[in-house]
Amino acid sequence: MYYKTLSKEELNNELSKIKARYDAFKSRGITLDMSRGKPGPEQMDVSSKMFDAVSNDLGYKNETGIDCRNYGGLDGLPELKRLFSKIFGVDESLVIVGGNSSLNMMFDTIAQAMTHGFGAEPWIKQGNIKFLCPAPGYDRHFAICEHFGIELIAVENTPEGPNMDVVEELVKDSSVKGIWCVPKYSNPEGITYSDDTVRRIAALKPAAKDFRVFWDNAYAIHSLYDDDNELLNIYDECKKHGNDNLVIQFTSTSKITFPGAGVAAQTAGPEDVARIKNRMSFQTIGPDKLNQLRHARIFTSLEKVLEHMKKHADVLRPKFEIVLERFEKEFGGLNIAKWTKPKGGYFISLNLPEGCAKRTHALCKEAGLVLTGAGATFPYGKDPKDSNLRIAPSYPDNEEIYKAAELLAICVKIAVIEKVLAE
Repeated sequence: MYYKTLSKEELNNELSKIKARYDAFKSRGITLDMSRGKPGPEQMDVSSKMFDAVSNDLGYKNETGIDCRNYGGLDGLPELKRLFSKIFGVDESLVIVGGNSSLNMMFDTIAQAMTHGFGAEPWIKQGNIKFLCPAPGYDRHFAICEHFGIELIAVENTPEGPNMDVVEELVKDSSVKGIWCVPKYSNPEGITYSDDTVRRIAALKPAAKDFRVFWDNAYAIHSLYDDDNELLNIYDECKKHGNDNLVIQFTSTSKITFPGAGVAAQTAGPEDVARIKNRMSFQTIGPDKLNQLRHARIFTSLEKVLEHMKKHADVLRPKFEIVLERFEKEFGGLNIAKWTKPKGGYFISLNLPEGCAKRTHALCKEAGLVLTGAGATFPYGKDPKDSNLRIAPSYPDNEEIYKAAELLAICVKIAVIEKVLAE
């Protein structure tokens, strides 16, 4: 690390210069937010034509004559089942299209396992149960498990995906009931699981017969560049090993159309799909089919969706590149930070020297920059090294992104120099 080569006097001089830049930011009274992966206004404008897709003039019936204003259609409109089947890479008979939130589907699926089980005794009756949590990972996945009292076990994420040597060992414990996976452009690191990792997950033979892989493919088609990362089809691989019911997959259009007003979908093996539909028959009369109809009329094919996603990429790509270029300029040669350079998704993962993430976060907050909390990407919000920060460049405009990236870099330098001086 460059700062460790400096004398105490040199470090204090460097700290004074950087704090002057920091104080200049504070004096502006700025408010910047890179805390969540929210699409910005320009992205949501890309989907504005959806508001005209359903009207009295166009009618309210889908391609099979279903009146979408009425009850029914428990597992979704056939057009969207067909579309999501191509995204998932499964037969459309295995697809369930629901409301606006895939997170809600994940919560419901865990709740069903707790109260009624997956072909075995309900989880709530099995004593202390556990879930594997690749980390850094998605805080809301961890929060669902915490809500139900499920013990979280952190598993290191590698550039290939979760450390499969560790996963294969841990699933020998029958109290381990599942693993969370964001397999493509993962949250927060932006990695895509390697073919070998997908094959090893599909070939798992857990001690618990009711073990499930929760495959949250939220960024399945969210590439920033034309050379999209390829993800091996997990369901095809599962079938090769007789693991048809091992994986439950989720996705949504939340970052394709409108967050909070998109359409979510899930798929699983035949037995689990039957279980999920049975639970739904008590839970709902059917989803919001008018919203589904809007999506079906705009996205008549997967090709149409992919064309639409290029418009999103054109908005997002410059924002990511601004952050990455700023990091390179501020940190280059200092050896005080490492960061991912994702080809898709919504996040950049920034790794700092041990013990610097919380201090950096606090400095940012004090100067008007809101980031996801330090530690949030780990189970129980506890980063064992206090080193990881999740950066979400999607919401602010380009000028704000530039300011935010510069301020973040300044805060990192202050935190690191303070740590070196303390040592």
